[in-house]
Amino acid sequence: MGQCGITSSKTVLVFLNLIFWAAAGILCYVGAYVFITYDDYDHFFEDVYTLIPAVIIIAVGALLFIIGLIGCCATVRESYCGLTSFVIILLLVFMTEVAVVVLGYIYRAKVENEVNSSIMKVYDEYNGTNSNAQSRAIDYVQRQLQCCGIHNYSDWQHTRWYEKSKNNSVPISCCKSNIGTCTGSLTHPEALYQEGCEALVVKKLQEIMMYVIWTALTFAAMQMLGMLCACVVLCRRSRDPAYELLVTGGTYA
Repeated sequence: MGQCGITSSKTVLVFLNLIFWAAAGILCYVGAYVFITYDDYDHFFEDVYTLIPAVIIIAVGALLFIIGLIGCCATVRESYCGLTSFVIILLLVFMTEVAVVVLGYIYRAKVENEVNSSIMKVYDEYNGTNSNAQSRAIDYVQRQLQCCGIHNYSDWQHTRWYEKSKNNSVPISCCKSNIGTCTGSLTHPEALYQEGCEALVVKKLQEIMMYVIWTALTFAAMQMLGMLCACVVLCRRSRDPAYELLVTGGTYA
C-alpha cells in the first residue's frame, strides 16, 4: 500500500514537472502580453509600478524552467537533497506568486483613479498628427475599443484641437468601422462611436491585471500539489529504512 502511494506520488510529481515547463512558457507569455498592452495604454496610466506583477511573473516563468529540471532529476533518482531543494524552491516561488496576486489586486484597484487623473490631459494634448504620441495613442484606443471622447463624442468640443480646427468634427478614429463615408462630422453623430473611452480603458487595464492574478493563482495551486507529492516521497524515505536500501541498492548488515 505504501509502495503504491509513493509510486503514485512520483508519477504525479514527474507529470507536474513537465507541466511546470509548459507553465514557464505561459507565464512568460502573460508577462510579455502585459508589457505590450501597457505600451499601448501607457499615456492613460502613468504609474509604472503597475508593471511589477508582470516583471515578477516573467521571472517566475524563467525560474520554473530550472525547477522543472531539478524536480524531474530529483524525482527519478529520488535524491533526498534534490527533493528537499525542490520543495524549498517551490515554496519560495509559491510565496512570490501570492505576492503577485496581492500586488495585482492593489494595482487593479488603482487603475480607475490613475486613468481618471490622466486621460483629460492626454486628450487635451491631441493635435491630430502622427508625430504626436498622444494623438497616436488616442486614435489607437478609439479604433481598438470602438469609443469616442472621454465620456462620449461631445467631449471633443472642449479640447484645444477642436477649437483650433473649427470644422465641427471629431477625429476620424471616432468613426464606426462599417461606415466608409464618415468624416467625423458632428452633424452625423449616428456615424460615430457612442461610448466614451475612459470606462473602456479602465475595463481593459483591469482585465489585464485579472489575467495576471488568475494565472498566478492557477500555478500557485499546481505548485502546492508539487510540494505535497515531494513531501510524500521524502516522508516515505525517512520513515522506511528498507525503502531507503531498496532505492540506494544497499543491503542490511
